[in-house]
Amino acid sequence: MCGIAGVFNRASGKPPNEDQLRRMLAMISHRGPDDFGILLDGPVGLGNARLSIIDLSGGHQPIANEDGTLWVVFNGEIFNYVELRLELEALGHRFTTESDTEVLVHLYEEYGPQCLSRLNGQFAFAIWNARDESLFLARDRLGVRPVFYTMRDGDLLFGSEIKAILADPRVRAEIDPVTLDQIFTFWSPLSPRTIFKGVEELPPGHYLLARRNEFTVRRYWEIDFPDAYEPVPTQPRSFNDYFEEFSNLLVDAARICLRADVPVGAYLSGGLDSSVIASIIQNHTSNRLHTFSIAFNDTNFDESLFQRQMANFLGTGHRVVEATHEDIGRVFPEVIWHSETPLMRTSPAPMFMLSKLVRECGYKVVLTGEGADEFLAGYDIFKEAKVRRFWARQPGSKWRPRLFQRLYPDVAGLGQGHPALLAAFFQGALTELDLPYYSHAIRWRNNRRACRFFSPTVRAELARQSVAALDQVVYPPQFARWGSLERAQFLEISIFLSQYLLAAQGDRVAMAHSIEGRYPFLDVRVVEFCNRLPSNLKLRGLTEKFLLKQIGRKYLPREIWQRPKRPYRAPIHRSFFNAQTEGYVRELLSPEQVARTGWFDPAAVGQLVAKAQQKNTIGETGDMALVGIISTQLLHHHFIDHFPTPPPLPTDRLVKVCRGPFR
Repeated sequence: MCGIAGVFNRASGKPPNEDQLRRMLAMISHRGPDDFGILLDGPVGLGNARLSIIDLSGGHQPIANEDGTLWVVFNGEIFNYVELRLELEALGHRFTTESDTEVLVHLYEEYGPQCLSRLNGQFAFAIWNARDESLFLARDRLGVRPVFYTMRDGDLLFGSEIKAILADPRVRAEIDPVTLDQIFTFWSPLSPRTIFKGVEELPPGHYLLARRNEFTVRRYWEIDFPDAYEPVPTQPRSFNDYFEEFSNLLVDAARICLRADVPVGAYLSGGLDSSVIASIIQNHTSNRLHTFSIAFNDTNFDESLFQRQMANFLGTGHRVVEATHEDIGRVFPEVIWHSETPLMRTSPAPMFMLSKLVRECGYKVVLTGEGADEFLAGYDIFKEAKVRRFWARQPGSKWRPRLFQRLYPDVAGLGQGHPALLAAFFQGALTELDLPYYSHAIRWRNNRRACRFFSPTVRAELARQSVAALDQVVYPPQFARWGSLERAQFLEISIFLSQYLLAAQGDRVAMAHSIEGRYPFLDVRVVEFCNRLPSNLKLRGLTEKFLLKQIGRKYLPREIWQRPKRPYRAPIHRSFFNAQTEGYVRELLSPEQVARTGWFDPAAVGQLVAKAQQKNTIGETGDMALVGIISTQLLHHHFIDHFPTPPPLPTDRLVKVCRGPFR
């Protein structure tokens, strides 16, 4: 795991200087504190901040092919690099390191952009081809590893984090109101947008190819599901066939995720997904597993009882970080600095604290259970959509909406609410079955209530651009031919998983403490297998993750595999308003500061603050609005008002500076 950055002066042709690359790397040195490397060749400069995990002594980047005409900087892991290396050596390629990074440069030399279809991993990398002066930039299928870019006067700048790009004096941060509106609707930007104008992310499953007179961004992989209108096979596969294939794939995915020259730990939430992964490691490998968990002093969010039960069952060494309301409020400014986006939840803050604990325990790598809920239909939103479609067949029924009383037990007060109140809440857009976002209509429209806090200036700008957030989601051509569950899964995978869960709550808070997360459920073989599953092996009735629960029966105590899904959440308004309310909260939410930044209406924010100070609960929308406002104000503070001068890059760890020409 590493951080990468680079400059391709494709328009000016000017050579980047070493100081420029040093500044960019200094801003992301937390991603790779072990050593740094730079390539300077004609109009291009590439940089790498390395977190050494494989080939600790020999895998220094940048790495070249045999004749020095191709150079790579890489962030991530290629889990099938062992097998790929054998194939490439058989084709005559000669390796000088034992790292997975070197596989990329030889694979690209052999296959060009088509090499991406052969990779099983989580990655963002750049390859400079000195022969034709082209830069190839690629990102993994689901966006586990980030990479951002911008153009300035025709020159290309890129980095693993936006702050690396902002280290270049040609780039200045400016918040984009359209993206802010997206975040308040979907909890994240819609790719390729970011919160900063003119800075884009390379979308998941895409690559970028740049030459002096060419710039293209192309998709090489996309989420796909079976056509719901195809005839049912005359001899359908048996449940046992699916079970055996899934079990074998998951075991192998976990096994290759352990490939490292450093110890590997695992997160343990107390739920099904992380428990299955930890149990597979204990049962199928010789790895001595150490597990890590988050406990909350607020019992509404705490799952430590199940975490301890699972750790005792597995016999792992187990460490816990306790997150109090005060802790979450205290670390939140750092979370925003690393996530580089407004947030509508505080959930990344405890994950930030957990990665700090992992690092203090001497670990660099952890396996986690992310992805199972999206690809195996684990979230309540999938059940909600199923119930709403069932109700829509008889919209006048008084009994069908009672099914909602079985859903959302973790949303305070909702599950115990009067049936008429539940029905009223979920009745919105009930019969609008043709909406492409039918499954998410209630969620997204409810989220948009937080947009009422926008300032008149922001509202006027959004009106001027005539952009409605709900109309900005892009659907693939085959979307309409998928089943209703699969359409809902697509939205959850492409927006929530890729743009929020793997980003702000995943890579960014983990790499803040130089911790690499690995995700066996996101192994491309597992993903494509799950996407081919019949719907009833994912959501059977109102039982989520049906097939995975059968795997759980094999590996886990009954109390764990039979647990209903409980979403990971963290407290919000009490984290900002408590006996130790942080000074930044009062300052950034003051009428003067809110008016000065201009994103929100000071009077409306003042009313929300007064409510948060006086009450134990301010409701779901109030919580979302509060954290969205605070995080936007923090973002403005960090990146617009007080963006720091890049610190000096440690010279004792600058191990490799390569200079061209290499022809």
